[in-house]
Amino acid sequence: MAISPELLEILRCPQCRSEVRLTADETGLKCTNAECRLVYPVRDEIPVMIVEEAKQEAAEDVS
Repeated sequence: MAISPELLEILRCPQCRSEVRLTADETGLKCTNAECRLVYPVRDEIPVMIVEEAKQEAAEDVS
């Protein structure tokens, strides 16, 4: 994955403004807010930070 740690430091969930982290398989960025739980896709090593493109992650998978 080519998303730099510096970029991850500044990216925030557009829905709730919480931090995001790479998913375990590095195909998405998940919101760290347990109430939001959106996962934004990463396409061609570019995070797609559009709420309409995100999917809801199950509550038990948020870490």
